[in-house]
Amino acid sequence: MRYKRTYIKFQNSRFRNVIRRHEKYAPIIFFIGGFIFDSLTLGRIDRIYDLTVLCLHMTALSIALYLYNLTDDGAWKNTFLGKYEMYLPLAIQFFFGGLSSAYVIYFSRSVSLSKTISFFIILLALLFANEFLKKRISNKYLQFSVYFFVSFTFFTFMIPVFIKEMNTNIFIISGLISLVLTLLLIAIIYRKSPSTRNEVRLKKLIPIILGLYATINIFYCFKLIPPVPLALDAGLVAHNVAKIDNTYYVTYERDDWYVFWRDHRIKFIHQPDENVYIFASIFAPTQIKKAIFHRWKWFNPVTKTWDVIEDIGYNITGGRNAGFRGYTYKNNVKPGMWQVDVITEEELVLGVIDFEIIMNPNLKPKRVVERQF
Repeated sequence: MRYKRTYIKFQNSRFRNVIRRHEKYAPIIFFIGGFIFDSLTLGRIDRIYDLTVLCLHMTALSIALYLYNLTDDGAWKNTFLGKYEMYLPLAIQFFFGGLSSAYVIYFSRSVSLSKTISFFIILLALLFANEFLKKRISNKYLQFSVYFFVSFTFFTFMIPVFIKEMNTNIFIISGLISLVLTLLLIAIIYRKSPSTRNEVRLKKLIPIILGLYATINIFYCFKLIPPVPLALDAGLVAHNVAKIDNTYYVTYERDDWYVFWRDHRIKFIHQPDENVYIFASIFAPTQIKKAIFHRWKWFNPVTKTWDVIEDIGYNITGGRNAGFRGYTYKNNVKPGMWQVDVITEEELVLGVIDFEIIMNPNLKPKRVVERQF
């Protein structure tokens, strides 16, 4: 038993030495470690495992931030936690990575980022910013800002999963909960930590947090935030869609093998009197019911604008692993560039399906395949 304790102490000492030697790179390694961990283990946001992991990540991150901000005050000196103070920044990086990866995983499931790529870039910029600052995670203004952003995104897709409903009111409530909890954590740390009071000015920090809160809500108002936890798993322009025994048979033109980001061919060879179908498979957590619309748009070459032709809607109910399937079609189409936005009733964009209709009786569709959904 004595040998075992000596061995464990020796291993801990070696680990500390490794961390000290690579102190410059350790935080980003742990950040990436958290990102990879969730990337390999998370699947569905409504699974018990996923919910448990993400809730533990958020709880552990909050505790780690509290403990870390009191280390400069000697709060853990001569205590059990004092032995592990040096690991707290790494734990914070790990949980930042774990939580951010969860959001990116569910967000990137959508087949299109075209409408929400700006929000995605801001997410990545905030999460990686601390790797390019001298003080890194010890910069408390950055630390609390990233915490609030991660907290906001966490609640925006966790609350709909728990209450089985999502709309604008739920988004507002989620944001307010994250704002209140973040300000509460800051208040507790500020009260308990003299070093934090010396380093942080609330007149500067609070406006930063409120500015982030306002920015996220502005993005939501302009439809620039994806409607998590919904995600567009598949979106195709097709020549035919048939449903037989709860299986959808979708006939479409497949693009070249090197076009890995899209399955269907953009140039749609239209035959006389043929319908143009848009097929979509949408992931939604169990029991969430939502109205989905396909907004058909045609690019007007005269006005150089997109004309909205028609909104065609249908309802979905979540829970199916492969997504809720549905389609719309039109038979009175014009040649030219088309877009179909897959949107919610709040007009948040799940994805955009682009294609060009070519009407030439001498051309025939190429690489036509039939895929089952």
